[in-house]
Amino acid sequence: MSRIGKKPVTVPAGVTASLDGQLVKVKGSKGELSFLVPDSVNVSLAEGSVMVAPRDQSKRARSLWGTSRSKVANLIQGVSAGYEKRLEINGVGYKAAVAGNVLKLALGYSHDVDYPIPAGISITAPKPTEIVVVGIDKQKVGQTAAEIRDFRSPEPYQGKGVKYAGEFIFRKEGKKK
Repeated sequence: MSRIGKKPVTVPAGVTASLDGQLVKVKGSKGELSFLVPDSVNVSLAEGSVMVAPRDQSKRARSLWGTSRSKVANLIQGVSAGYEKRLEINGVGYKAAVAGNVLKLALGYSHDVDYPIPAGISITAPKPTEIVVVGIDKQKVGQTAAEIRDFRSPEPYQGKGVKYAGEFIFRKEGKKK
């Protein structure tokens, strides 16, 4: 039995959830999202909550049960509150700035890195060493933050690079003379 899958997903005030076959549509103050639930999982809407259950006891149905419930919960969280990832830039001369719909990064290369901001995502740079990625789709926000981090991942000797806020970088000791 899935501990996560058994829990109903409550729909808060201000958010409307509708069911069209296997398609779950959620609309809130931040926007609208939808998710197509796999056929091996049954989804129902009752009394202000969304219930997810496996159709049978096959391995596939049981493995997608908790995943589908989490995806529906992420939709509801996204349209009501949204998601945010913070990135920090460490290094001399490393900085970020937003110009139009392009994120310009100076990360120690011979050229600046230009990252076009995807649709549905908002990126701001409150300080030159801080980047904030905001959106309603959890997967898109995380993917965008990971792509920005990949331009210059933090290295273990001096800690220079782009890292998530609160991420611990395991530091190595350098050469000894």
